[in-house]
Amino acid sequence: MSSCTYFETKKISSETFLEEELKSINWKDVDQYPVFTNCENISDKLTQKSCFESTLTTQIYQFINSKNIIANRDLNDTVNLDFLVTNTALISVTNIEMDSLLGAAFPQLEKWLLESIDSISVVAPAYKRGIPVNTEFSLPIVIKTQGL
Repeated sequence: MSSCTYFETKKISSETFLEEELKSINWKDVDQYPVFTNCENISDKLTQKSCFESTLTTQIYQFINSKNIIANRDLNDTVNLDFLVTNTALISVTNIEMDSLLGAAFPQLEKWLLESIDSISVVAPAYKRGIPVNTEFSLPIVIKTQGL
């Protein structure tokens, strides 16, 4: 004798399948980080992130250095820059945290940071499962000067 119970399949509703699939996704991680031109051929995810962050930092420093800032005293402080890369590859600053002494020494610094971010263009946004997504980053910018 034989039975067909071994060939029976359970039917799952599409809502149940969707709920289970959504629970299994790590929403804090992306499959591919935003990309600059010089990072396009990198396939390793951690190397992509490192390339993105170092390129962004380099471009911010170059912009600030172009302002020929003169300091009255020695400073060594960190500005925390929070920004968003949208699913259309646009960068916008969401928050700038800096010490009040640094802000007093360089009243234009926040404006320069915003301008530097506005001048940067990303080739592609981050992707999660083949879909472009918004990503948030926090980047420390070290401001170190030697006074006159």
